[in-house]
Amino acid sequence: MTQPARHVSQKLRRLARVSIAVIVASAVTLTIPAADPPKDLARLVAHRESETQAERNRYTYRQTVRVEELTERGSRNGEYRETRDIIFSPAKERQDIIVAAPRSTLKNLILTEEDFADIRNIQPFVLVEDLFPIYETKFKGEQAVEGEDCWVLQVRPRQILQDQRLFDGLLWVRKQDYSVVQSEGQAVPQIRTTKSENLFPRFTTIRHKFGDFWFPAQTTADDTLFFRGGPQRIKLSVRYENYRKFGSDTIITFTP
Repeated sequence: MTQPARHVSQKLRRLARVSIAVIVASAVTLTIPAADPPKDLARLVAHRESETQAERNRYTYRQTVRVEELTERGSRNGEYRETRDIIFSPAKERQDIIVAAPRSTLKNLILTEEDFADIRNIQPFVLVEDLFPIYETKFKGEQAVEGEDCWVLQVRPRQILQDQRLFDGLLWVRKQDYSVVQSEGQAVPQIRTTKSENLFPRFTTIRHKFGDFWFPAQTTADDTLFFRGGPQRIKLSVRYENYRKFGSDTIITFTP
């Protein structure tokens, strides 16, 4: 999202682009594991994530995005909402079909291309093998998530190239099959110039099991972003629903 900077000239107000990504900041308490994880845990996770991504690309689903802009007292000042059906051709090309046209009553914020890119690629985060070399990982302990025994893996970019969007945060990895069942972190980098701000807060994504794999079910965030013109609290909710599998020789389309 973008937001006009406050207490600036009209020229800067037109130029200012502020992306707002949202985060639920939650305290994470990790315990010391009784037994060490596999030495190649990160590679096993990346392999499983590649399998998960390939399987998810055979599913259609509905994605509903809601962003709320809140006042200092916590009441809603504006809202953005949209619903899309996500489909994939047999060539696994991504296609978005608008089901409910975007509606916005936001007063201080504007969604940007970076926000939508993060919703597509970072918030449902998949640490696939192709991206594995650009991240560094560190084992942080173990913790149960919704009854699943998990290892906790920290994931951070080794470096960030120009125009690149990456993930910085934690993954909860199911011990049984190395599936990621929860992620919490932030899209990076933060982008600041003398004329604009592009800020990305932390978020939490929960996954649910579909068949033998764990797909993103919901991303949530509740954060205050500190712009130069003043703080702005927002809430974000992204729901992934109606997962439906289709065959490799079938193209599925939707009629709104």
